[in-house]
Amino acid sequence: MKLIFAGTPEFAATALQAILAAGHEVVAVYTQPDRPAGRGQKLSASAVKQLALQQGLPVYQPLHFRANTPEGDAARTELQALCQQHEVPVMVVAAYGLILPQAVLDLPHRGCLNIHASLLPRWRGAAPIQRAILAGDAQTGITIMQMARGLDTGDMLYTLATDITPSDTAASLQDRLAILGGEAIVTVLADLDRHQAQAQVQDEALTTYAHKLEKSEGRIDWSQPAAQVDRQIRGLAGWPVAFFQLGEHAVRVWSAQRLHGPAPQERHTAGPAGQVLQIDRHGVQVRCGDGQVIQLTSLQWPGGKALNPVQIQQAQKLHPDQILA
Repeated sequence: MKLIFAGTPEFAATALQAILAAGHEVVAVYTQPDRPAGRGQKLSASAVKQLALQQGLPVYQPLHFRANTPEGDAARTELQALCQQHEVPVMVVAAYGLILPQAVLDLPHRGCLNIHASLLPRWRGAAPIQRAILAGDAQTGITIMQMARGLDTGDMLYTLATDITPSDTAASLQDRLAILGGEAIVTVLADLDRHQAQAQVQDEALTTYAHKLEKSEGRIDWSQPAAQVDRQIRGLAGWPVAFFQLGEHAVRVWSAQRLHGPAPQERHTAGPAGQVLQIDRHGVQVRCGDGQVIQLTSLQWPGGKALNPVQIQQAQKLHPDQILA
């Protein structure tokens, strides 16, 4: 099938690779403009652009599609011409990052299909993977949705589910969902008529929203139960990264594990939340609000590299009985 693909990060590149491997003809690839990245702030191409260029596919990078603006009108005209020239029935969209007005969604005669990283209508919006972990969901998945006016409100064509494991981080779950997304869109494209005919309307009563992540959400509140602190660290491990205050410094927590059972020493079981109980080659054990313990296994002080448990112990920046804020 001929199609146009629109996406930007690695999640989308995985889907594009699956579409190409299935033998579909991608006549154009849309992705966000190159952005400054890294310490040198050099312009960097998106993962989708890099893959498209490797495959010899034409790449388009409009700033936006807003009407009554020179850039937006030009982008719409260009996309319309591509759809007409190649008689493209459908456009596949995955984490593109640009708002597509209804006039754009209507350009392919079979519409636009979105690969969304949740089981809709749960977690509509910008951060479905992180919100699923933060909420303690047992399961999430991929929904292939017919795009419509509104935020992830379109009819559902196909879903694939996966369990969220106790060790899943936002990164590991995203990697797994990216693969499922590729499998799901290939399944739908193989029998598009049937899937569109059997599309299901979302139940608005079950809707939840995955609001954009804020940096302030990273600060750990040690008075919370250990399970919640654990989910916070895992769910925010990519960005903004969980952290605690140590004097003037915000110390990032890249990884941790929840220890089951009471605090390691009887004298600490009634101590304050945020108390450092023990520091050893396994990590830094901290008491949470429910008396359970989180073991921090990778910490990063400002201006430094992430430290493993042995390096944390050697740095001697933390000590037992210290209270983390």
